[in-house]
Amino acid sequence: MPHDHALSRRSFLQKTTLASAAAGAFPAIMRGKKDGIASTNRVNIAMIGVGGRGRRALEALVDENLVAFCDVDENRAAESYAKYPDLPKFRDYREMFAAMGDKIDAVVITTPDHMHFPIAMTAIKHGKHIYVEKPLTHTVEEARLLTEAARDAGVITQMGNHGHSNEGTRLTKEWIQAGVLGEVREIHSWTNRPIWPQGLKVPNHSKAIPVVPKTLDWDLWLGIAETRAYDPAYLPFAWRGWWDFGCGAFGDMACHIMDAAYWGLDLAAPTAIEAYSANNTSVSAPTSSVVTYKFPARGSLPAVTWKWYDGGLTPTFPAEWEDGRKYYQDGSGTLIIGSEASMVNSLYGASPRIFPESDMRKIAPNLPPKTLPRVETSNHHLAWCNAIRENRQPSSNFEYAGPFTETVLLGNAAIRANRRLDFDAENVRFTNYEPANQYLTKSYRPGFM
Repeated sequence: MPHDHALSRRSFLQKTTLASAAAGAFPAIMRGKKDGIASTNRVNIAMIGVGGRGRRALEALVDENLVAFCDVDENRAAESYAKYPDLPKFRDYREMFAAMGDKIDAVVITTPDHMHFPIAMTAIKHGKHIYVEKPLTHTVEEARLLTEAARDAGVITQMGNHGHSNEGTRLTKEWIQAGVLGEVREIHSWTNRPIWPQGLKVPNHSKAIPVVPKTLDWDLWLGIAETRAYDPAYLPFAWRGWWDFGCGAFGDMACHIMDAAYWGLDLAAPTAIEAYSANNTSVSAPTSSVVTYKFPARGSLPAVTWKWYDGGLTPTFPAEWEDGRKYYQDGSGTLIIGSEASMVNSLYGASPRIFPESDMRKIAPNLPPKTLPRVETSNHHLAWCNAIRENRQPSSNFEYAGPFTETVLLGNAAIRANRRLDFDAENVRFTNYEPANQYLTKSYRPGFM
């Protein structure tokens, strides 16, 4: 990429000491599955981040063999630590790998977004299977590099967009592919997020600098990010609104809400993206935004325009949308507009329906048969563990999740650039506005990869 702080793929992989030999480095575990659920051959899992979202992951993995915990905040981790008092506990993931590497088959990464990539790359270097919360990475370039590294190493991967294991996601793809909707040229997706602060300015420490809690290792929490004074405005959870740590409402939710239609239409990278927003700052994501993607035609499939809305904004609903209809979960949804019929999905691609409901009743008897393989469990974490046992890739492995994450994060680049951007996917760069390429990559504080 054409920036002084950017890393070429070759130089980056050299710097992180990855090699294709890593593909055979992970510990061998017994394979097997019984009656569509996990067998007694449990996966040895290390958890990196066990507070917040990490607690939900622990619930999903209760039948696996948890071997180590790592968290930089003892207060946030306290509940999980109390449930597993005998497990080795670390603050620094690098020390965990050094001490426990031969006892770990796989790792689950539930840290703030900016640390997904360095931890995942370190895990791959050690030959570990990885589950990474969405969005897969913090930048477009990281998504490309991580996908390539996981492929070279041969590890089993999954991104935490758990709707990709749902029935509704598969029904959406089957209906689209069978031509139920006709030609799809228009999509709209929306969320009520952010439900955390955005549109922020750098904290004012002119009078006093907040004291770092004794339970928090602030330097390790910052990780690869530029050093700065601690402030409670950054964490916990509020990190999502800061560009240095999170990906804003769009980056957080689009990996859920756009998933079913993106997969169903066999989309790849867009050729152009443009956005407008309210209260975007140099350090923080906006309070609301509208992002428009232009996807090219794919074989016999036509070009698609996809609009995203957040911060309480929603699309103008079609005339056939019934008055009073509230067919979306948690303020989120996707409308897929076809030439023959249109449909709506709620959050996580769940419960797809043709609308208006009168059309659903007419079409229902002639809906296509189920042709796609179903995931054996709605537990997205367990589906990943089963894939490890069977030495295969699960549904949202990085070959899918990487390019999908790239597409999502291109929207953030357009928000920050505040203009239309033409994208060259092969060379991972914007061709019409050079300054915007800085948003595809970033610099790293040394020592964390």
